[in-house]
Amino acid sequence: MIRWFITHSWKSALRSGVWQKNLLTNIVIGFFALILILYMLILGIFIDKILEELAPDRNPLNVFGSVMFYYFLTDLLMRYMFQSLSTLAVEPYLHLPIRRSTLVHYVTAKSFLHLFNFIPLLVFVPFILKVVVPEQGAIVGISYGLSLLLLVFNNNFLATYFKRQLTGQARIAAIAGGSVLLLITLDYFKLISLSTVSEWTFMKFIAYPVLVVLPLALLFFSYMLNVRYLQKNAYLEEMPETRGKGATETLSDIRYLSKLGLTGSFIGLELKLWLRNKRTKSILYMFPIFVLYGLFFYPNPVYNDKPGFLIFVGIFISGGMMLNYLNYAFGYESTYFDYLLTSRIDLKQYLRVKLIVAMLISTFCFIVTIPYVLFGVDILYINIATYLFNIGFLSFLLLFMATYNKKRMDLSKGAAFNYQGVGAANWLAVLPAFLLPVIMYLVFNFLLNKYAALMIIGLTGIAGLVFTPFFVKVIQEQLLEKRYVMAENFRKES
Repeated sequence: MIRWFITHSWKSALRSGVWQKNLLTNIVIGFFALILILYMLILGIFIDKILEELAPDRNPLNVFGSVMFYYFLTDLLMRYMFQSLSTLAVEPYLHLPIRRSTLVHYVTAKSFLHLFNFIPLLVFVPFILKVVVPEQGAIVGISYGLSLLLLVFNNNFLATYFKRQLTGQARIAAIAGGSVLLLITLDYFKLISLSTVSEWTFMKFIAYPVLVVLPLALLFFSYMLNVRYLQKNAYLEEMPETRGKGATETLSDIRYLSKLGLTGSFIGLELKLWLRNKRTKSILYMFPIFVLYGLFFYPNPVYNDKPGFLIFVGIFISGGMMLNYLNYAFGYESTYFDYLLTSRIDLKQYLRVKLIVAMLISTFCFIVTIPYVLFGVDILYINIATYLFNIGFLSFLLLFMATYNKKRMDLSKGAAFNYQGVGAANWLAVLPAFLLPVIMYLVFNFLLNKYAALMIIGLTGIAGLVFTPFFVKVIQEQLLEKRYVMAENFRKES
């Protein structure tokens, strides 16, 4: 039966229209995957020399063990965001005399073959052969390598479990993500030391090879979590609809939205669109990356003398989510754009709602990132100026540029490495979003000073908010001019 599952999956992939339409994109992705494999292989070959240069007074084994926790946390996050779920169209099999356990174990075990599981071996294997085996012997090297491989597989199943739980019980995924974020925060403020704990843990695998049973037990536990979840949900009568009333239904019925009249109804529909579709939800999952982006740069004294670059960071923090929303504002609605044109919707109010939602997104991101003031008052000034620029200038520019979008977008596909529905206009809109405020800052900082430059950037946003009716009218006229060209292209499936 497993042989038939593999055959059917292979034929389904080859005969898929999506694969044929995106053949060029798949070739490009494959090219970058080969480059990644090459880089990892080079890193593995020279890993002992790199570790010796990073810490010449320490044993490479200790240095390697001290970074393993960071690696596995990063790996878990990357898998959660970018790794696709192992799937099989199980509906055609559920009414046949096939054991459900066979289906479930096949779908679960299929992810063992994911590329993410084997890329780390390009680093682990050379490190073990060049460092572990010469110092500790072959037995320790084999047990240590097996422990690392089992932990990689464990990450694979944990990521798939959290990803599946997010569709049913977002609370579990939120608790897991919050726990990881808490660990990183405690480590950053030196309340705990993950590197010390990591080094102690992985050196124990060297000292006691029998501890390989612990990663094996973790792998069995995470594997069975996925199996139990799929067994509970692999019933034919539960496939078409979910149990009870989901978040997308309750959000659209919020009491305060209903009091806002038609504007509130439009906002409720926007929330439904984001929470019901895979592509838009994939962007929501990346919210922590946008708001925590500043942690990579603000604490680093190297960037204190590069405030122009920090302007870019500020734009990204409070405007990244807004850019993803407005840049594809009409592309997200491409499948029913004809209905919008033929219905009696006030276009001015329709556009104003999109701007309101965009400004609310940017405002929320800004409020969440206010604690960056701990890295200096100048950081707060930068974030305030870029926030005002985002909501008062960039929001109108992005919505205007969105009228040039002529690519139909399939919201049932995830956003990671998916360029379907992305056109040249979307890429061009990114340039002024990040370059214009940086150029403004550099010019006025040269002519005046940095505080005057930040004030001018902020005043540009405030001026845009004052002239909101004018900009909305311009965008409305542009949409009326482009609507039929947009509708014609949105009807094209490929």
